[in-house]
Order: sequence, then C-alpha cells, then structure tokens
Amino acid sequence: MSARLAGKVAFVTGVARGQGRSHAIRLAEEGADIIGVDLPRPVENMTYPLATQEDLDETVRLVEKTGRSIVVRTADVRDRPALDEAVAAGVEEFGHLDVVVANAGVCPLGQTPPNTFLDVVDVNLVGVLNTFNAAYPHLRDGASLIGIGSVAGLTPGSVDNPATGPGGAGYGFSKRAIAQLVHDFAILVASRGIRVNAVHPTNVDTDMLQNDGMYRMFRPDLESPGKEDAALAFPVLNAIPVPWVDPVDVSNAIVYLASDESRFVTGSQLKVDAGAIAKALPL
Repeated sequence: MSARLAGKVAFVTGVARGQGRSHAIRLAEEGADIIGVDLPRPVENMTYPLATQEDLDETVRLVEKTGRSIVVRTADVRDRPALDEAVAAGVEEFGHLDVVVANAGVCPLGQTPPNTFLDVVDVNLVGVLNTFNAAYPHLRDGASLIGIGSVAGLTPGSVDNPATGPGGAGYGFSKRAIAQLVHDFAILVASRGIRVNAVHPTNVDTDMLQNDGMYRMFRPDLESPGKEDAALAFPVLNAIPVPWVDPVDVSNAIVYLASDESRFVTGSQLKVDAGAIAKALPL
C-alpha cells in the first residue's frame, strides 16, 4: 500500500455502495481520511433498489479496515443544509478538507412519470452543486474537486432517447451539465491552485447497471433478460470489447486527480470508457 494521499481528507457522496464505496476505499488505501454521505432509503420514481443502511455500515467497515478513519452522515445530496452539517462534522473531526468527489447519482430508465426528469437532475446535478457548495468554505489551497459524469453526457442520444424515458433524459442532461460545470468553475478557482475535473465512465459494474430495467433496455428482444443476456449487448458501447469496467477502474482515476500527481490538471474531462467516446464521436 502506498501513501499518495497521506494527510489528506476526502469528502465523498454516495458512499454506501458501488462507485462511491470503491472511491472511499481507494482514497483511504492511499492514506486519506474520509467524510462520507449517502441516503440509505428508497427515493420516488426509481426503477431499481437504492442503497440500504447495511450497505452504508459495510462501507464504514471496509474503510476502517484500511486503517484510516471515516465520518459518515445520512444525508440527501438534494438537501444543502444536510450536506453543510456533514462536511462541518468531518472537518471538525479531521481539521481540514482537500478532496471532494461528487459521486452520488441515479439512473432510472423506462416509462416513468415526466417529473422523473426533474428528480434525476435534482440528484445528479443539483447534488453536485450542493456538494461543491458545502465543501468550498473548508477547502485548502490546492484542493481537488471531482465530479462524476458519464459517457452518456458526452454522446448525445446514448441514454437521452425515447426508449429510456424521462429518467434517461434527465441523466443525459445532468451529466452534460457536469462536464460544463467543471470546465467553467476550474477557471474561477485556479488562482488558489484548486483543481476541478470530471471523470466520465462507461458502464460500471454496479447496481445502477445490474438491474432488470437496464437489462430490458439493452435486450428488448427478450421478455425477461438477465445479467448474462445483457452482457452480450453492453459491449456495443465500447471500442475495447468489454461489457463494463469495474468500480476500481474509475477509483484509480479518482486517486490520480485527488493526488498531487495531477497538480496542474484542471478543467479536464477524464474518460474511463473503454474507448466509448472515441468510437462514438470524431475528434
């Protein structure tokens, strides 16, 4: 185990499972203490189960297993005061804040009510703004802000099309906006050495991907497709013929952007996408 982030403190949203858990663990493995939030309960208009308290407790156990500390709060990223409280509690415990990973997100696909668009934007985009806002007063010079985007935000029509419903439209819109957000905000905070970047994954092997709704989107030819059926269709997105990347593949990019190795990298759109963007769009 190295210590590329020794002495740093990282705030990660959506830590209960999936990418968020992976990010928290990898940051801790590299020496960071963690401030984490998640909302372990159902949310309206979602088409797959969200995280549970048991998931959140397991993240705490796994982070502490690395030897680092974690302060966790149950908080909805749509609730700015709750995020303010969570960050303040973590900074009181650890003394400072160096890294922010605005990871929390949802992707309910299929025929859902029209306001699902707003629900998704509220979590995926407003949640990022709330996260950055809550963290900013505590950031030291040279800090790193990271927003989790998606290839869906950089390839029009990939998820924002009629088949995916209002949730898909909201997902594509919000991820496009995250790309623009980091591009514009990076310039405004550069004088403090604060870096702002986005990471855009392709399909990631998490519960957001591995669910019945997603399987039906990719295999409409089958009445009840499963994981193995969908795995045959998922690679169509990627140049490297894999159905998905692992959460740790994204987390390794997060560690790089969180570390001083990327001290002059800002305003970037880092793709962990198995070549999906290069395949879909001309240079």
